[in-house]
Amino acid sequence: MIVMKTTVTGWHQDEESYWVAELACGHSRHFRHNPPWQVREWVVTPQGRDGFLGSELDCKECDPPT
Repeated sequence: MIVMKTTVTGWHQDEESYWVAELACGHSRHFRHNPPWQVREWVVTPQGRDGFLGSELDCKECDPPT
């Protein structure tokens, strides 16, 4: 299985005020802090989000079909 990697280049909020990572490949990925199901406290502060800029992620939209 080939996994396509990309990096986080920025952030914006969607229409429901959830944070969305902007990816170098042109796609995006939601990161929600919605306890107890999704605990990502870092996403609610500018410092936390800034800490993920440049982080490498798998982009499922770029992955080739299997």
